[in-house]
Formats: sequence, C-alpha cells, structure tokens
Amino acid sequence: MIELRQVSKTVESGGRPLTILHPLDLIIPDGQFLAIVGPSGSGKSTLLGLLAGLDAPTSGQILVGGTDITKLDEDGLARLRGSSIGFVFQFFHLVPSLTALENILVPMEIAGRKDAAVRGARLLEEVGLSDRGHHYPSQLSGGEQQRVAIARALANEPPLVLADEPTGNLDSQTGRHILELLLDVHRARGTTLVLVTHDAELAALADARLVLRDGRVVPGA
Repeated sequence: MIELRQVSKTVESGGRPLTILHPLDLIIPDGQFLAIVGPSGSGKSTLLGLLAGLDAPTSGQILVGGTDITKLDEDGLARLRGSSIGFVFQFFHLVPSLTALENILVPMEIAGRKDAAVRGARLLEEVGLSDRGHHYPSQLSGGEQQRVAIARALANEPPLVLADEPTGNLDSQTGRHILELLLDVHRARGTTLVLVTHDAELAALADARLVLRDGRVVPGA
C-alpha cells in the first residue's frame, strides 16, 4: 500500500515561493489502478515524481510498502526504486548506445540477478519484440521504444508501476496498443499501477481517479 500524509511541494520561482502541490492525503491500495488526471501544470507529474522518490516533498510523509521514503538517503531510494518501482516515461529515456535487450538488462544487472539474460528474452517476448532485441533505439519506432521501456520497468518484477503520460509521444493507435499492454501487465501481475494521463477514456478504465487542478485535489470529480 502507498500512503501520503499531508504531502506538499513548494519551489522558488522568481524569488517567491510557488506551491506546485498543496497538502495532500492519499491511500493507494495494493493492486489498484489509479489514474491521475488534470490540466497541464496541475501537479500530476510532480506527484508521480514524489511517489517514485525522484523528488522530495516540502512537507509530509510518503510510505511505500510501509517504508517512509522521505527518510531514505539517495542510496536507500535507489535500492527501493530498483526493487519495488518501475517507471515508464513519456519520452522513453532508453540508453541510445544500448540495444533493446541491453536496455532491459540494465536494472537486472544492477540488482545482480543471475537470470537476467533469460528474463530479458522473456520480457522482450511479452511485449512482442522478440525479433527486435538486437536493434538500437534509433532503429525502433516510438511504439517499439515504449514497449522496450515497459519491459525495462518490469525487469525486477516491481509491485508498483508508475507511468507518466506513456502515450503522450505516440499516435493514437500506437498509444492504444501501449495502454492495452500496461493494462494486461496490471491484470496479469496484480501490480499497483499509477498512471498520469490526459486521456479521459483511459482514466475511465481505472479503479479510481485523482483529479488535480492548480495543485489541489478536485473533490468528487
């Protein structure tokens, strides 16, 4: 379970404090698919970055699986992300000098998994890219790159998958295929899925929705 207790984020902008996320309480049960929606600048990506430990809140506590991640140092956060959190970005963030398979292997090699090669091949098959593992990102379409990114996010079998506008850089048809893949993964593995999206149709498929506007939760939306 993920729990946020009075979590907020304020930054300096033009010499003045700018609150991106006002104090927020939130519980995300294990296995839930939560869609975070709202207009640009509403705090969606900021919230996802806080959940991933990629950013620190100005106030409050964030508990992931009972661990207060706001008390972890960088090494502790890195270990948590490596074992428990898979992140899918809008712009893929694949390493251009590595092949598709090598990109998937990176988190497993960091974790010291002995079955990395076998699991990497299995993940490529799971995302429908068995014949593309030796290709570099520049040789793959956007949809193929995002499928590699999803396989990489699943490499260490994390119980939590965070996705930040994973279809925002894709055409609508390719985006649908990516969303179906993420939902298939969620259902088959029982992962907790937290997804930032502008897509109302996708948000309607979620178990729960969190609507943000100007850094605040819109009640009853």
